[in-house]
Amino acid sequence: MRKLIFSVALAMTPLLAHGGQHTLTVFQDPNCGCCGAWAQYMENEGYAVNTVTTNDIIAVKQKLGIPPQLSSCHTAVIEDTGQIIEGHVPVSAIEKLLAKPNTKGVAAPGMPHNAPGMGELDGNLVTVDLDGQPFSRD
Repeated sequence: MRKLIFSVALAMTPLLAHGGQHTLTVFQDPNCGCCGAWAQYMENEGYAVNTVTTNDIIAVKQKLGIPPQLSSCHTAVIEDTGQIIEGHVPVSAIEKLLAKPNTKGVAAPGMPHNAPGMGELDGNLVTVDLDGQPFSRD
């Protein structure tokens, strides 16, 4: 019986490796297609995603304290931690964010062509924390 439980747990490890129990609320403009591509990427990585379309995404960003220079086309909030994800941030940076509960959020400013939902990661995408300091390179 122990072997069976261990085998099942081992087989499920890849399913739990990323999103696990985290739910994201993604605020996006209804006219933006790449936001949906990023949300799909996050679902594929194991995150639950709730999408909220808004015609006033700037007001959402202001309410959440996103500096304008770090802005992108969509903003997500990790429901259980309150941490913020601005733009096309890769899952590896989000996992790093989750490991740092005192970090308010992370951003991929603008519309980087080498980011999830926009294109392929190439090792040159730099994400920053919400103070604008380098956070990760993917």
